[in-house]
Amino acid sequence: MRTLDPQSLTKHVDRLYRAAWALCGSREDAEDLVQETFARVLSRPRVIHGDDDLYYLMRVLRNTFLTSRRTASRRPHTVATLEDVVAADPRPTGRPERALEMQELYATIAALPEDFRLALVAVDVLGLSYREASRALRVREATLTTRLYRARKQITRQLTIEESEPPSEAEPAEPAISARAGRSPSERAGSRAPIRREENGGSGVLSSEGSP
Repeated sequence: MRTLDPQSLTKHVDRLYRAAWALCGSREDAEDLVQETFARVLSRPRVIHGDDDLYYLMRVLRNTFLTSRRTASRRPHTVATLEDVVAADPRPTGRPERALEMQELYATIAALPEDFRLALVAVDVLGLSYREASRALRVREATLTTRLYRARKQITRQLTIEESEPPSEAEPAEPAISARAGRSPSERAGSRAPIRREENGGSGVLSSEGSP
């Protein structure tokens, strides 16, 4: 057990921002949510177990998100632009096509029912284990598993529909969006498989079955 070190939280800012964006579907709302989350965390330092920083941040993010939806006067919904996504990508090698995929993927996640969205963000965006995510969201692990399955199924269905829609005569065909951000059009060729969580050093990612 140890006291939460505010300096150690900075390494989670980018991931927490992506989680907030997926929840809100808006860059400005995501920024507000992250700021309020950190304000709450820093105002009440607590003793945590081991490396539970990310679990605790997700728990506070979830509570802050639900409170803001119930009580705060929300600003008009804004849709992130491609330039916004490029600017928000913490990796200097972020490519425009990847930014477009992230923009569409986050919009799809934000359209999910609230419970499904929280489950997907906790596991597939933040990379929490099922046990950590169920604790952070205050639900049984079986409930989390069901919500996560349904969320991934809805995401896969929506992305498949978008891929199958023919381009308009006035517009060239756009590369199909993949659930794994950052893949080239050639790598995305072929049929889509259900989204799953990859174990990669404890970090959850959105990907498709059969991905390299």
